[in-house]
Amino acid sequence: MKQSTIIWTLLMVLGGLGLVSVQVFRGKGEVYVRTVPVEAKSSSKTSPEQTYHWSTYQQVPAIEKGNPGISLSFSRTLGLWVAAFCTLAIFSFLYGDNPLYKFTESVFVGVSAAYAMVVAFWTEIVTNLYAKLLPGLARISFFPDMESSTQPNWLYLIPLVLSVLLLWRLAPKGNWIARWPLAFFIGATAGIRLISYLETDFIGQLQSTIMPFIVFSADGSLLWIKSLRNTIVIVGVLSCMVYFFFSIEHEGIVKYISRLGIWFLMVTFGASFAYTVMGRIALLSGRLDFLFNNWLGI
Repeated sequence: MKQSTIIWTLLMVLGGLGLVSVQVFRGKGEVYVRTVPVEAKSSSKTSPEQTYHWSTYQQVPAIEKGNPGISLSFSRTLGLWVAAFCTLAIFSFLYGDNPLYKFTESVFVGVSAAYAMVVAFWTEIVTNLYAKLLPGLARISFFPDMESSTQPNWLYLIPLVLSVLLLWRLAPKGNWIARWPLAFFIGATAGIRLISYLETDFIGQLQSTIMPFIVFSADGSLLWIKSLRNTIVIVGVLSCMVYFFFSIEHEGIVKYISRLGIWFLMVTFGASFAYTVMGRIALLSGRLDFLFNNWLGI
């Protein structure tokens, strides 16, 4: 192992131990909560009105930890430390690919997949399928506010059958049956997305391009800024269209217009890339704010 690698590894380990020791001895990295009672009434119109009572916990600043009714939340404190550890482990990739980063990355992917699965189960299977086919049992088990007069919607048997056929892919024989519901889902999704793309990306852009070169106000005065903006948009759209028009040779005036279209395309790509970079910087600043504010208490 190189000497520089050993030095940087020791610095990272000592820095991590220093952060942990500072947190332990300063008493930072703790989450305090206040118990807040909650009262809500049922919204069912057919059943008698009922009132539900429960308690929730509201996070408070650490300076209020000595006040009455304020207690240390062990679960939230543990979650805070786990989040800080995972953040530092992800940042360790700046040093190089290491087992700590790989472990945290695997945990993040697994937790994300599990969260998506749980959300899909409660929103799709329970809410959109179980509650539609068996509303009586759903009202008793999961949805007490559901009206008792709700009737089963047998039309939802179609997605149930398609879902069962899709799971046939796991069977040792006859897994070709899963191709039919899969083809239906892909075709339906493509059709729905096509309509949305036509409305937003195609028709929306056409409507945004149809604008006057010269804009006047209500009293008849010329609006220079809006007129210049509309002119730039129209010229940019037309020049970009000329650049992608390959049926004629790009010579003469067409050559210069297509080059102008290249400049507009480069500006557009640069703005899109800058927007992406700024989004990543916002994520980075959020993580740094979490470490310095929530965890270190600076």
